[in-house]
Amino acid sequence: MENNCELTITHMAPLIRQKKISPVEVTTFLLDRISRLQPVINAYLTVTADLALKQARRAEKEISRGNYRGALHGIPISLKDLFHTRGIRTTAGSKILKNFVPEENAAVVDRLLDSGCILLGKTNLHEFAYGATNVNPHFGAVRNPWNPGRISGGSSGGSAASVSSAQAIASLGTDTGGSIRIPSAACGCVGFKPTFGRVPLQGVIPLASSLDHVGPLGRCVSDVALLYEHISGAGQSIGAGKIRRGAKAFTIGVPRQYFFDRLQADVRRAVLSAISVLERLGAAIREIDLDGMGETGRLASDITAAEALAYHHKWLERRSHEYGEDVQSRLQQSRNLTALQYLQAQEKRRAYTDQFARALDSVSFIASPTLPVVAPEITQDEVVIGRARRDVRLVLLSLTRPANLAGLPAISLPCGFSSDGLPVGLQLIGRRFDEATLLRAAYVYERATPWHRQFPPDPVQSSEPRP
Repeated sequence: MENNCELTITHMAPLIRQKKISPVEVTTFLLDRISRLQPVINAYLTVTADLALKQARRAEKEISRGNYRGALHGIPISLKDLFHTRGIRTTAGSKILKNFVPEENAAVVDRLLDSGCILLGKTNLHEFAYGATNVNPHFGAVRNPWNPGRISGGSSGGSAASVSSAQAIASLGTDTGGSIRIPSAACGCVGFKPTFGRVPLQGVIPLASSLDHVGPLGRCVSDVALLYEHISGAGQSIGAGKIRRGAKAFTIGVPRQYFFDRLQADVRRAVLSAISVLERLGAAIREIDLDGMGETGRLASDITAAEALAYHHKWLERRSHEYGEDVQSRLQQSRNLTALQYLQAQEKRRAYTDQFARALDSVSFIASPTLPVVAPEITQDEVVIGRARRDVRLVLLSLTRPANLAGLPAISLPCGFSSDGLPVGLQLIGRRFDEATLLRAAYVYERATPWHRQFPPDPVQSSEPRP
């Protein structure tokens, strides 16, 4: 395990199955990295070291006796601290739930444990997943493994950082407005949001029930495809053969409007280069119209606000002081939203969903940047794009929210670096329930480029975050 880039399910699973490496050895290695990197990266809220070693020893015995369960058997993972875990605290990154210990696992957690996964711990997040920076006032910010002075992105920032810095082989996160894809782009890993409803939400603390998605994060496309197969349940087999076909059958939709309007120069360069790579591999490029996407941010915000208030109202009256300032402010503002505004937002949402469907009739998927910018500094409230100064949170959410609003599958994968060494993410948005095409396209691109094999420098070597 000298090469951290080989810490993938795809690489490790055959070695574990062939007994060339032990689940105990892998788990011990990762727990040692967590112990060393936690003070710098702050990816975890709870580390379940004793449980992980117990599960690893059990997996080792099962495999040695010929009871191999499949590719996830003996694979150590992390979970965003929104997933109910039996007997393990589940805080949602908030003081409100600091002592909450569920009696049952979330449905997806049971599926992963039944597949033989090993639980390393629960990862840090933006409080109640209601934010995009992962600057948590109660548990501290998750820092970007590529530069600890930068944000990890949120709200699944701890999950992305744990994968990117080899403190977990893979992770599970949630995505309401981009919360898997934003940190994956910022931290240089792969994050996948399936179609709405494809993965069960039972036992997952909600942010907005009609926008929430569960999905995997990993170092490579094959890993997230494997995890997706297991969490989506029977009948959703992707299979290595399906994602390893070529690019010649693809027609890539590149939006004329909105998605490429306001980007940092390094982001634009990397994403256009990625699209050109797919074209050289045989894909056709077609410009498409997606009018009015600028309104999707407001619609998603109104829906999120109303549905978040429905969950939080029971605490907001008596315990509002226990929320962080940013989340408390958003929840208090939600009280001004009327039922009419919420219903109108849902009605307009259907129109945008139909518009996406029409655009996707003529293309295999849509390609865009995941983020308009690379990861901002932790202390930044605004970013500069061209001559304009814009709010950090709104910028981070701007290109990911449309796929949540339409409930479409979307993936973010690394496609290059900025001039100062920060990852850039390519976003692919697909047809409803056509996860296989997205994963295949992402795999084709990944195999033709080096970005997924890049690994951040050891952050412990520098005790001070770089600017």
